[in-house]
Amino acid sequence: MTKENIIAFSQAHAEPEWLQARRKAAFDKISELNLPLIQRVKLDRWNFGNHTVSDSVATPNVVDFTNLGDNPKLIQVGTTTVFEQLSPELVNKGVVFTDFYSALEEIPEVIEQYFGSALAFDEDKLTAYHTAYFNSAAVLYIPDNVEVDVPIQGLFYQNSDEAVEFNKHVLLVAGKHSKVSYLERFESLGNGSEKSTANIAVEVVALEGSQVKFSAIDRLGSNLTTFISRRGRLQKNATIDWNLGVMNEGNVIADFDSDLVGEGSHAELKAVAISSGKQIQGIDTRVTNYAPHSIGHILQHGVILEAGTLTFNGIGHIIRGAKGADAQQESRVLMLSDKARSDANPILLIDENDVTAGHAASIGQVDPEDMYYLMSRGIDKDTAERLVVRGFLGAVIGEIPVKEVRQEMIAVIESKLDKR
Repeated sequence: MTKENIIAFSQAHAEPEWLQARRKAAFDKISELNLPLIQRVKLDRWNFGNHTVSDSVATPNVVDFTNLGDNPKLIQVGTTTVFEQLSPELVNKGVVFTDFYSALEEIPEVIEQYFGSALAFDEDKLTAYHTAYFNSAAVLYIPDNVEVDVPIQGLFYQNSDEAVEFNKHVLLVAGKHSKVSYLERFESLGNGSEKSTANIAVEVVALEGSQVKFSAIDRLGSNLTTFISRRGRLQKNATIDWNLGVMNEGNVIADFDSDLVGEGSHAELKAVAISSGKQIQGIDTRVTNYAPHSIGHILQHGVILEAGTLTFNGIGHIIRGAKGADAQQESRVLMLSDKARSDANPILLIDENDVTAGHAASIGQVDPEDMYYLMSRGIDKDTAERLVVRGFLGAVIGEIPVKEVRQEMIAVIESKLDKR
C-alpha cells in the first residue's frame, strides 16, 4: 500500500492535519527502522502486516450483551463501536470514554498532546507500522482530581472470519491526582477462518500523583500473528499497578514497558502467561527508572503445554541520576511437556550508585515429589497437574487486586488445560 492510500483513509475519517502528518512520517520510517530486539526470539520470518488499512466489514459474529452490568464500558468489534456506557455523574465530572474520532471532537487538545507521548512512532519498525496503519482506537480520559470508584471496562473484539488487520490503539490519560481502575480485554470472535495480523498499542499516561490499576486479559485467536505494546509513562508520585493475563492462541510478541520519569513514581507489573500447541510467545517486560526514588517491580509466571514456546525477558534499567531507585524482577516458567521450550532472561542495567536492584529466574518441570504426594492421596495425574499449575500461577494471580480479573484468569487457565 502506498502513502496515498494512508492519506485517503485519514481524509475519509476527517483526521486532523497533525495526525495525518504523523501517519506519513511513520510510513517513511518503516523501511528505515529495524524490528524490535526480543532476546531469544527470531522475528525476521514473522508476518506482522500486509501494509493495508481499512475498516471492518459487517459481521454476523455478535457480542453477548447479557449480564454486562452497569459499570462504565466501551465495546468495539473490529473497527466498529457497538456499545458505550458511561454514567451521567462521570460525564459531568469530565470523564471521557469513547472511540477515537468522537474523542477528537470532545477533547482534541488532550489527544494531540498525549497521543504518542508514551510510545514514540519511530522507536522501531513495528511501532512505526502501527502509527501509519492503525485503523481504530479508543480513548479514556480522567480529568485532574477525579476519582472513579467503579471499574471501567474496554472490550475489544477481533473478527476472526475477516482478513482486515486488527490495528488497535488505546490511549488512557489519568489527570493529576486522579484515580481509576481499568479492565481491558482483547479477544477473537468467530471460527478463525481468515489468517490476519494484529498490531496493538496501549498508552497509559499517568500524570502527577495519579493512581491507575490496569488489568488486562488477552485471548486473541490462533488465526492471528500479534504484536502488542503496552507502555506506561509515569510522572511525579504517579503509580500504575499492571495485572496482565497473556492467554492467546496464536503467535505473539508482547512488549510491556513502564517509564518512570517522575520522582517517586511507582510501577508494579504482575503477568501470567500460557503457551500451548506449537504456539510461540515472546514477552519483553521492562521498567526504566529515569527519576530519583522511583520504584519498578516485575513478577511474571508462565506455563507451557505440549510443544509451546514461551520466553520471558525481564529488564530493569536504572538511568544515571536516578538515585534511590529500586528495580526488582522475578520470572519463573513451568513446563508440562518434554517438547516445551522456554527462556527466562533477567537483565539488569545499572548506571547509578545508591540504588536497590535484584532479580530471580527459573525454568523447570513439575516436581515429581509434588506429583507423588498428590497421587499417593488418591488424586489422578491430570487433577494433580492442575493443582500444581494453580499453585504455581496462583502466586501471581493472588496478588491481582481485582476479584473479577482473578476469577476470569482462573477460568481461562482451566479451559486451556481442558484442551490438552
